[in-house]
Amino acid sequence: MTLAEIKKACEQKMLKSIDALRADLAKVRTGRAHTGLLDHIMVDYYGTMMPINQVANVTLVDARTIGVQPWEKKMAQVVEKAIRESDLGLNPQSAGDVIRVPMPALTEERRRDLVKVIKGEGEGAKVAVRNLRRDANQQLKDLVKAKEASEDDERRAQDEVQKTTDRFIAEIDKLIAQKEAEIMAV
Repeated sequence: MTLAEIKKACEQKMLKSIDALRADLAKVRTGRAHTGLLDHIMVDYYGTMMPINQVANVTLVDARTIGVQPWEKKMAQVVEKAIRESDLGLNPQSAGDVIRVPMPALTEERRRDLVKVIKGEGEGAKVAVRNLRRDANQQLKDLVKAKEASEDDERRAQDEVQKTTDRFIAEIDKLIAQKEAEIMAV
């Protein structure tokens, strides 16, 4: 591997860590409704487990209500049961062929707990980014030992890897701050 390949691979892996953090943060429920909240719920569709958005149309009815309309009428009860049994603590209500999923208001104590959860997710993402930095720096040192790069090139590459790391850590902090503000907004 060359210096440029190591830096590029490190940056791509750090981007994946950021994307994983975004996905994890999207699962954390705030007081407002959004369709992505139900994406990870799996429904038994004729013996096959499928994501809810592949068996039903998921829309926003209003700021605090998600509407789920199964494509097949007989799937309504299965979808409703899957939402009720999910770890989100939601209570769906069937209204004909549309299932309404109201978002309960969050208590102050629950908001604080959620902030702790997202800060933990953020720390996990930061640890992942720092581990990627460590791995990249180790690869750079291995290049110097193999006499495929000079020590000056290694030092410059390590500085660039550090700058990339700092940029991604700042991005993680920004994402966590945004989600915290979203959760704490009443």
